[in-house]
Amino acid sequence: MKNQPSKITLFWFACLSMLGFLATDMYLPSFETIRADFATTQSLIGLSLSVFLLGMALGQVVYGPLSDRIGRIKVLVGGMVLFSLASIACSLAPNIEVFLAARFVQALGACSATVIWQAVVVDRYDGKVSERVFATIMPLVALSPALAPLLGAMLEHQLGWRSIFIALVGFGAVLAIMTLKESESANLSQQQEKLTVKLRKDYGQILSSKKFWGNMLIFAACSAAFFAYLTGSPFVMSAMGYSGTDIGLSYAPQTVAFIIGGYGCRSLLNHFESKKLLPWILALFFSSVLIMFVISISMTVTTIWPILIPFCFLAVANGAIYPLVISSALSDFRNCSATAAGLLNFMQTMVCFAASGLVSAFAGYGLFTVTLAMFITGFIAIIGFILVTQSRHQQPVIATA
Repeated sequence: MKNQPSKITLFWFACLSMLGFLATDMYLPSFETIRADFATTQSLIGLSLSVFLLGMALGQVVYGPLSDRIGRIKVLVGGMVLFSLASIACSLAPNIEVFLAARFVQALGACSATVIWQAVVVDRYDGKVSERVFATIMPLVALSPALAPLLGAMLEHQLGWRSIFIALVGFGAVLAIMTLKESESANLSQQQEKLTVKLRKDYGQILSSKKFWGNMLIFAACSAAFFAYLTGSPFVMSAMGYSGTDIGLSYAPQTVAFIIGGYGCRSLLNHFESKKLLPWILALFFSSVLIMFVISISMTVTTIWPILIPFCFLAVANGAIYPLVISSALSDFRNCSATAAGLLNFMQTMVCFAASGLVSAFAGYGLFTVTLAMFITGFIAIIGFILVTQSRHQQPVIATA
């Protein structure tokens, strides 16, 4: 185990962790332009985000066990190549059907980054170091919701919406080159069991853990609230009269809030255990989604600020929660870290897919649909916290590699 990652490795982690968010966020301000170009409906354009989340979920189930077996570097480079090719297809799509298919394949490539960077952290670093690495990287991820839509809006204005996906091709290529310079972290020296036997043993170990389930549900609920907002907010703001640039700028305050939450958590970990921090941060999350839902059903909202302000408090909570629950969920599975990370992210992304799909399907109801989906995630987070609390009385089952 290493003591601390180098600055170059931290930058690599940050870029990998941001990839899926960049592919999600850069084109958000262009929703209406793409809809008009393809002469399609809001629901189908919103579906392009939901389909991306589905691809992210499904791919992670494959990448985790695959990288545990043949190594992180080979799998990640392959994923980046697939991502770049699919991004080219998105940029050349002649209609909404091709665009949706390309977005699905793009997600299958992008999700390799999500699984593998988390697995490498667990492979290389122990205990508090792992928590601090996650607490360092997760706030940097928040830069994408602010910078990516602004960059996307600028590219659309200057070069058209298709240039957004050309830019993603370049980012995928850079990540592939950076990955080739990193050392392999998976333990491939031992003779491995038959794949089906190992998968059955690994999944049995992971799925029997209340600690894993509880942290996964919290992670999924907080992420789903974010994606419900990302799916619906471009249409809600367009209906309020905001431009694409305005929509891009609206992600800046929540990004600052997310960074404050992440680095605030990193600082608090020097003084408090994560189990002491989690209930207070979850209370902030639930209060935020409750306030947004009450606002949407009790008043006519004509500007985004009554929703954006409590959403920023939600972003603070998410920025603090993510490093705590990811590190905790994976901590007992160093023998199969990528499989555990893949399963964690698969389940998390499927909940995000459901929330995004709900918002897309009922986009005509505007803000009510968005805040209702977010409110539901609050109860999922509570269930997760109950399981986490119960897991403290459950002994972890550690399998031997």
